[in-house]
Amino acid sequence: MNPRVRELLRRGAEIAMRPPGEWIEEMDAAALSGERMRIIADDPVLAERTRRDNLANVRHWAASNIQRPGERVPPNVSADALDSARDLVRRGLDERALDSFRTAQNVAWRHWMEICFGLTDDPAELRELLDVSSRSIATFLDDTLAGITARMQAERDELTRGAHAERRATVTLLLEGAPIGRERAEAQLGYPLTGPHLAAIVWSSLGTPTGELEDAAEAVRRACGVSRRLTVLASAASLWLWLPAAEAPPASVLRRELGDDVRVAVGRPARNVEGFRRSHLDALTAQRMLARLTSPRRIARFDDVQLVAALTTDPAAADEFVADTLGALADADADLRETVLTYLKEQCHAARAAERLFTHRNTVLRRLARADTMLPRPLAENTIAVAAALEILHWRGGAA
Repeated sequence: MNPRVRELLRRGAEIAMRPPGEWIEEMDAAALSGERMRIIADDPVLAERTRRDNLANVRHWAASNIQRPGERVPPNVSADALDSARDLVRRGLDERALDSFRTAQNVAWRHWMEICFGLTDDPAELRELLDVSSRSIATFLDDTLAGITARMQAERDELTRGAHAERRATVTLLLEGAPIGRERAEAQLGYPLTGPHLAAIVWSSLGTPTGELEDAAEAVRRACGVSRRLTVLASAASLWLWLPAAEAPPASVLRRELGDDVRVAVGRPARNVEGFRRSHLDALTAQRMLARLTSPRRIARFDDVQLVAALTTDPAAADEFVADTLGALADADADLRETVLTYLKEQCHAARAAERLFTHRNTVLRRLARADTMLPRPLAENTIAVAAALEILHWRGGAA
């Protein structure tokens, strides 16, 4: 390689080590797009891993070319990358889930070309630089995918043995509605399928010790007041739970029981085999809503979020609805928005709202009058839409 091109490659790699935020956002959006990637995009843990892995690949390739420009880049088979392979297999996904790496590579390549065109205007240098880097990126990604694929195969072989594999396979059949005898399923799960069920999903950010997830699962069991639970390891950072509980505990009780780093989504209680499935799907809906809204809330019960989950299936449309409905109130202080929402939840009863807010009735009335000046339409003429828009903001944790 021409020494001048080698130096250009090194300088370009230094720029790529610190990609602008908009590049990263574009790469993440592309990697998680498409119907095949929906199951990953909808899972907060898997989606976060995908984002981290793609950025890590860019920086791994760049760091290697800063130190040894033009030499073959070692595959990125770090502990994080191998953990991702394990999580994909545990969720029943195969190597097709690695398509996100290729999609992210296409976006990264476009931005790399921008970097190259900014480094030199000499046609010969540019041609060699693009040729060398194209082959380097393709080889690096092929080597990385080969390493991750091998890890996925090893994990798949491991999961086909033992009690965990049997339990996970049985749960998958039940959730898919496959024909499996109740008695056989109960024997494999060690959990009765008759009677009430309450499903929950416990998850956390990557890197949280598994013991903390188990502690959180046990906290959910205590909050439900039952003596047993069925637990399935969904990924390195999430657990699926089923509890023989006829009622979902209040969010306030769960909040007291849980640590600060763990989040919980809870379904509706339901009965028998169909209830086992439905309650879990409810919990998934609540979890995905939190992820879709990038909500700071740690606890979501389906009963509390069903409306917001339905309204925010299309985030862009939800944003437009909030802006059109609330106007300036969308950007007002949180106390004012909370007062209006509480007033509406109390069926427009100012005294009850004041009691819930631990404030005076006149304070509530003053805040309502102020809110009316901010709304595009008077509150009295648009109560249902305003309540829905404020509920979206409540779960989003901020203004539109």
